Amino acid sequence: MAVAITERMAARRISQQELADRAGIAVSTLRLVQHGAKRRVRTRTLTSISRALDWPDDHLVRVLTAGQVTAEGDGEEAAVVTRQILEGVRDIRDDLRALLRRLDDLDRQRR
Repeated sequence: MAVAITERMAARRISQQELADRAGIAVSTLRLVQHGAKRRVRTRTLTSISRALDWPDDHLVRVLTAGQVTAEGDGEEAAVVTRQILEGVRDIRDDLRALLRRLDDLDRQRR
């Protein structure tokens, strides 16, 4: 995945800072993704980077998933895809909770 990002950045002649700005992420986050950090990368982060590089939204998720699939076949691939979907659902849930907290705060301020 790091190679794909770096090559695309070179082809587009954009810096890490510019890509991070376009993707709406911190440069430090982009560096972690580019250097294959062991920590979990959110699906939404990969989607943002893909969009900023003019790729389909799921491009980097597919690159990551392809790197995790083994010779075991479809069963393992399905498990990886399922984990990615669950991660995306968790991201949406977290965003929704944050929005609800903000709405509650606004409601309290109006009273």
